[in-house]
Amino acid sequence: MGLQPLEFSDCYLDSPWFRERIRAHEAELERTNKFIKELIKDGKNLIAATKSLSAAQRKFAHSLRDFKFEFIGDAETDDERCIDASLREFSNFLKNLEEQREIMALSVTETLIKPLEKFRKEQLGAVKEEKKKFDKETEKNYSLIDKHLNLSAKKKDSHLQEADIQVEQNRQHFYELSLEYVCKLQEIQERKKFEFVEPMLSFFQGMFTFYHQGHELAKDFNHYKMELQINIQNTRNRFEGTRSEVEELMNKIRQNPKDHKRASQFTAEGYLYVQEKRPAPFGSSWVKHYCMYRKAAKKFNIIPFEHRSGGKLGDGEVFFLKECTKRHTDSIDRRFCFDVEAADRPGAALTMQAFSEDERKQWLEALGGKEALLHSFNRAIVPRPEGSAQLDKMGFTILRKCISAVETRGINDQGLYRVVGVSSKVQRLLSMLMDVKTCNEVDLENSVDWEVKTITSALKQYLRSLPEPLMTYELHGDFIVPAKSGSPESRVNAIHFLVHKLPEKNKEMLDILVKHLTNVSNHSKQNLMTVANLGVVFGPTLMRPQEETVAAIMDLKFQNIVVEILIENHEKIFRTLPDATFPEPVSLSTSPPNAPPRQSKRQGQRTKRPVAVYNLCLELEDGDSANLSKEDTPTGNLDSLSSPSPTTAAVHGPPGPDKNHLLADGGSFGDWASPVNNSGSLLVGDPCETCRYWTSVG
Repeated sequence: MGLQPLEFSDCYLDSPWFRERIRAHEAELERTNKFIKELIKDGKNLIAATKSLSAAQRKFAHSLRDFKFEFIGDAETDDERCIDASLREFSNFLKNLEEQREIMALSVTETLIKPLEKFRKEQLGAVKEEKKKFDKETEKNYSLIDKHLNLSAKKKDSHLQEADIQVEQNRQHFYELSLEYVCKLQEIQERKKFEFVEPMLSFFQGMFTFYHQGHELAKDFNHYKMELQINIQNTRNRFEGTRSEVEELMNKIRQNPKDHKRASQFTAEGYLYVQEKRPAPFGSSWVKHYCMYRKAAKKFNIIPFEHRSGGKLGDGEVFFLKECTKRHTDSIDRRFCFDVEAADRPGAALTMQAFSEDERKQWLEALGGKEALLHSFNRAIVPRPEGSAQLDKMGFTILRKCISAVETRGINDQGLYRVVGVSSKVQRLLSMLMDVKTCNEVDLENSVDWEVKTITSALKQYLRSLPEPLMTYELHGDFIVPAKSGSPESRVNAIHFLVHKLPEKNKEMLDILVKHLTNVSNHSKQNLMTVANLGVVFGPTLMRPQEETVAAIMDLKFQNIVVEILIENHEKIFRTLPDATFPEPVSLSTSPPNAPPRQSKRQGQRTKRPVAVYNLCLELEDGDSANLSKEDTPTGNLDSLSSPSPTTAAVHGPPGPDKNHLLADGGSFGDWASPVNNSGSLLVGDPCETCRYWTSVG
């Protein structure tokens, strides 16, 4: 099990377990920082002393072999596993070079040392500074709360109101800083994989140049290196999509945190100050506790926790609630207080203090007090608003008309389905297609009024507007499980089994769409839309979780893999019945697949796979990387690694005669409208034999 995701909604609870997860992330980054620092030192030793070259290489190889990336969530993709295994491969390569004591190239400084120093200084260093700010703000926030809650209720109302405003402003500032820090922690955990491994590739390429005796070994290593570049590019593409989703979720929670609280087993939970009475003449003290209450069982848990004491949990207490009573300021010199009485201790009330009047009202509602609030602590999963798009005859007609037009006019267009149309035009087309009076009049195949990118955007928007994703909420988790584990064959079998559990209409529409996407991928040499690239585009469109959380967003990369499997195995999945004895997947495999072996052409001919990646180590060229949206991430590789079967790229020419089956007779339509929210960015490419660069232009 890797590092647990840090949910943005937890920033507002700031629970002890949330702090534990933050410390786990911080410890992992500190471990990475120390490792990179040591690695930089070892690299400099290679340049500084020829006599110590062999010893430095052994140390360097040892460091690589022992280091392993941590990951967020419960599983890695095949690409991430190969990236993890790449460090061990690099270690083995160094051992083979140990006897060749040639002087390393001076370019090592540029290709290895400087990028790592830059990453450590700009990325890890920035996180350290954010940590200092976060710790300082934590101290300030809770100190101010302590001071604020000690204010006498007898002070003037104007003075109290001014103090309330000051505390609330400080709390909001603390929440803002906490959100940014959590986002930065998770971003650097994902970023470090490719930011670190790419300089390593450059370093090894430099070694090939300066070691004449390692020339043959470099040839053997070449294929693995290219495979790893594909793994890195796939991981980078998925990172870009995941990051945009995480930022979008963070902004939603920032705007309205109460509407994005996660479902919990507790009716209410949060921090309360509990009055602890002492023998005379010492009076009483107020101790902060994290409190949890289950209304059904009337079970109340309180655990002392102090953020400023290192975040250690104290001994908790559990009791069953008898009643709850609001305390007025005329009976206690503190605000926001209420009494709770335990069932086994009648007459002995426990006085508690909330952080604000709103929070007291929420606790009173949850505990059955006299005052209640309309909303509760933990909301249920809010269903996504249903658009008027439906999985009916009209929907099938829209799908078939769009697909037929794309296969007739734009099957070879570069960036097909990645390049998005103008929102206003897409909306107008959808409105016409959805209107029974104008649908049959729309001629998408022959009309120059509708660009191909407008048609593809309309198709994607229709699928996104369905009340439920095409692959259903119910089976979402089941589809994700096989993508996280097992052999390629077992994954295909599991997806095959699950597709036939879909409702008939869902399966029929998915069949039509995936058959079309298979045709699109067969023209990838012209349109650059490989199976992997189509997975990035259609993964979030065909699959989505019912609840938006960081943990769910981290599974986006596995949604892409499911779509890749569907495209690569369309005939088997949709044209044959699954094995009736095949068991439904229930758990994740603990044995990840091995990295592809380094092997030369002389040692064994491997299946040739078209490769075109953003290459940093072979051809270093200056270029600006644009910030792309989740659908406009770089079109890096020309192959999918979701299964060992090579992507068919030899199919060219116009679509076959069977494309006309996509057009169906018109039927009765309902009125529906689907909002469109697409950016107008355009991807342009300049393909060559060794690499392809994609840049986003507005």
